[in-house]
Amino acid sequence: MTQTQLATRIDATVKKAVETVCQIKGLKMNRFIEEALIDKLEEIDDIEDLKKIRFEKSRPLADVLKDLKLDGKI
Repeated sequence: MTQTQLATRIDATVKKAVETVCQIKGLKMNRFIEEALIDKLEEIDDIEDLKKIRFEKSRPLADVLKDLKLDGKI
């Protein structure tokens, strides 16, 4: 994966909290921040998916169990 530098200004208290957590947990701060950004991107994508499926009709439980190969097993 190609890497690049990201510069940003954040609240000093937030930075200190991240530094402290990383130190206590033995994490590298750059990896911690990268994972947090990826998590946020995934969250935004998930929210869009939820908006799409919010008004879909529910399926009967029997159909869901059949798809999960759990029919008759619970």
